[in-house]
Amino acid sequence: MSLLRILVTGAGGMLGHDVVRAARFVNHEVVALGHEELDVVDGSAVERAIVAERPNVVVNCAAYTRVDDAQDDLDSAMAINADGARHVAAAAAAVGAAVIYPSTDYVFDGSKSSPYVESDEPRALSVYAQSKVAGEHETATSNPRHWIARTSWLFGVGGNNFVETMLALGRELDEVLVVRDQIGCPTYAGHFADALVQLTEGEDYGVHHIAGGGQCSWYEFAEEIFKQANVDTRVLSCTTDEMPRPAPRPSYSVLGTERPQAIYLPDWREGLASYLADRAAVSR
Repeated sequence: MSLLRILVTGAGGMLGHDVVRAARFVNHEVVALGHEELDVVDGSAVERAIVAERPNVVVNCAAYTRVDDAQDDLDSAMAINADGARHVAAAAAAVGAAVIYPSTDYVFDGSKSSPYVESDEPRALSVYAQSKVAGEHETATSNPRHWIARTSWLFGVGGNNFVETMLALGRELDEVLVVRDQIGCPTYAGHFADALVQLTEGEDYGVHHIAGGGQCSWYEFAEEIFKQANVDTRVLSCTTDEMPRPAPRPSYSVLGTERPQAIYLPDWREGLASYLADRAAVSR
């Protein structure tokens, strides 16, 4: 394996942090640029940074991820997730670099009853999802050497996520209420980051589905969180209609793959265990 020079945008975020760590672990040279160092909305700044650093690969982890807020903030979501994606992918292409665009299971509407594969047509329900579909398109059309890596229900150290929300509620409440009719694949950001670095080491360009193994509901995920964390909190279930949110979510967004050389991640329960161990190590 030849060592690469990898530039990571959004390096201060949950996924970006883990991509930087994963790339350095296997001795790639990493240029880590957080939002303070590089705002992907500024196309000229993106071009200057990538021309100056001349990476082999850019991993674009800069993203607007607040699903509910995006419903009333279309301009910001599109500026970061779509326009920013175009700026990064085009600047990478200009210096001969490949680009990775992490995306989401939320690009699908949940109408299937079997796992979504790479060739399934996106049908976004929310503004956030629309912005990610647009970002996929901008990335693909701006740089022929691209990977679009969709994942599901991401959680990791250093970012807001469902696991942290449940643990915080569990410290305060005897019982919590969680929806049971949304099904997906919880994915540990550390495992997803390892897979993204693995992608950079080959040329299997195009769309990839990479998510935690297995599937569960948010209700089942919450039960497993409290079980593994040894938190004595009762989990009650409800339907999505009984707990409305500003942004619609797909009822079923399990990701499968049709790629012959697919990258498979550990089961979501293993991902949760790894996350809780990493979280404990950070807090020590």
